[in-house]
Formats: sequence, C-alpha cells, structure tokens
Amino acid sequence: MNYIGSKYSLLDFLHETIKSVTGYKDGDDYIFGDLFAGTGVVGSFYKSLGCKVISNDIQYYSYSIIKHYIENNSSNIRTDLFDYFNNLEGVEGFVYKNYCAGSGSGRNYFTDENGKKCDAIRIELERMYRSGEIDEHNYYFYLGSLINSIDKYANTASVYGAFLKHIKKSAQKTFILEPLQIIDGQLGNVFNENINDLVKKINGNVLYLDPPYNARQYCSNYHVLETIARYDSPVLLGMTGLREAGKQKSAFCSKREVEKVFEDLIANANFEYIFLSYNNEGLMSLDTIKSIMSKYGDYSVYTKDYKRFKADKDENRNTGGNGTIEYLHCLRKKNNG
Repeated sequence: MNYIGSKYSLLDFLHETIKSVTGYKDGDDYIFGDLFAGTGVVGSFYKSLGCKVISNDIQYYSYSIIKHYIENNSSNIRTDLFDYFNNLEGVEGFVYKNYCAGSGSGRNYFTDENGKKCDAIRIELERMYRSGEIDEHNYYFYLGSLINSIDKYANTASVYGAFLKHIKKSAQKTFILEPLQIIDGQLGNVFNENINDLVKKINGNVLYLDPPYNARQYCSNYHVLETIARYDSPVLLGMTGLREAGKQKSAFCSKREVEKVFEDLIANANFEYIFLSYNNEGLMSLDTIKSIMSKYGDYSVYTKDYKRFKADKDENRNTGGNGTIEYLHCLRKKNNG
C-alpha cells in the first residue's frame, strides 16, 4: 500500500540507529513494541530479525493486516484459496452499492466490476470464517490480503479523501486478490486499541512510536478500507461517503491535545528504550519533544533527510517542497533495564 507515513524507505536509518543506541544485535531475542503500526512495515521487519513483536493500531484495516504479519507463520496458514476467491462471481453488495458509480451512489472509488468482486470475496470470507471452514489465522491472512490488494485498484489520488471523476488506468484493471507476504519468526501479539490505554498493560525492551504528525486523521484518509475491513454496513456521510469516526479519531492529530497525550504515553511506557519518529513539520515542536522525553531519562536525537509523501504526482503539485527532515528521538528510561 502507498501509505502516509510509511517508514519503508527509512528502515535502514531506523535499524542502524536503534542498534547503535541499544546495543542489540540482529538475532537477539527481545520484545519490540510497534504501537502505531500502520501497515506493519517496522514491526514485520523486527519479527524477521527474531524479535517478539507487540503491534497495535486503532484502525481496523491496519489491525487486519498486521494481525497476519505478526501472529502468522507459514505453518499456520493455507494459501490454496486464491483461485477460488478470484473466480467468484461478482455480488452487488455494500462496496458496489456505495462506492461504485454504476449503482447510482454518485461515488467513483472503484469500477463496478471491481466493487462487485470485492463484495463477493468479502462476503464469502466472512461466511467461511463463521462456519468454521477457516480459522482466525487464515481469516486475517485473506482479509489483510483483500485490503492490501483492493487498494491497488482504487480510483483515488492514493488516499480516500476524495475519488477521481474519471477512472484512472490502474483502477481500470481487473481486480485480482494477491497474498500478503508471510514472515516467519516468533509469533507476537496484535491489538486494536487506543495506544494510551494499551501501553499501561504491556512491557518490553524497545518501543517504537510513529504517531500522526499533523491534523489529518487516518480514519478519514482510509475510511473506505476501514469499511471493507469491518464490512459493517455503516451510515455513510456526504459525497465522499465518510463513516462516523467515533473513537478512531486520534488525539495525536490535535494541536490542543497532542502534548498531553504524548507525555502520558512516555510516562506510562514500561520499556527500556523508546524511539519516536517525527518530522520537522509536525504539530509538536522539536523543543517540546525534547523537553517531555528528557524528563524520563537520557535523551538523544538523530536526523535523516526524507522525501515528502505525495498523494499523487500529477494531482498534488502544491506541496511547498519535496523534502522534510525525519527526526528519530531516543530515550533510555530511568529505572528501566
């Protein structure tokens, strides 16, 4: 997925910095927390290195993907159902009726054909799980694969804040369900909770934090994927079809609340080392972050130049520059380790 805030291109920077600060080597057995997990890029990487990973995200589409990456191995999933799902006849379900122009919805997120195919797979997957034909491991393997796959055919400028008027080339292709990568390693634990509640109930060695940096809520940017993941037939609002966000709105996207919830998170984190990714355009200033983290132990910071996320090269020209500076704030907590 082309995901806002993805750290895929920064993995080497993160990895080398974390090794340098902590002294942990590749293959060491320790607990790694990834509690703003997104699409699971960082947590999956540390699982592949031998860590036990605790992963979390408040968005259910994210939870569905990382549930597979962190809690599955080759030994507990089956990969023989892709032909079956891909050959299902399309169904006029919730996706088609609400996100496809042919239904009269007024929305153009997917072609009619791809919307119907997504519905067919999602409905059959739920039926198979509830009937016991597949277990929880396989349910999230195929659900995560569906979310990751259908996103490639969305008629958007990468995020779902709006749809395009005309169907772009990538969205015109026939949707094919493809498997997520299988990452073998220690099985970890995955949660779908508010991070400030969860952090009080877990502990470990290294905690990596990658919160939202600005006021744009992920629940709005990826609301269509959230509905496909939950398939809960919500009431949709407005021309873009937003779902009611409820408790999924993050206080880390609020200028008024972010400093309070950030300090609460740091204070309650029972991890020896804490690493925070943040850039120079975030809601919290660098001095604020340093001031808060320094209260709780030994603080340092590392930097890396980073290309700005663009929703679409052709659709998003007025970005005010192509680069930002990514900061990795590091804390060794007092009374830990």
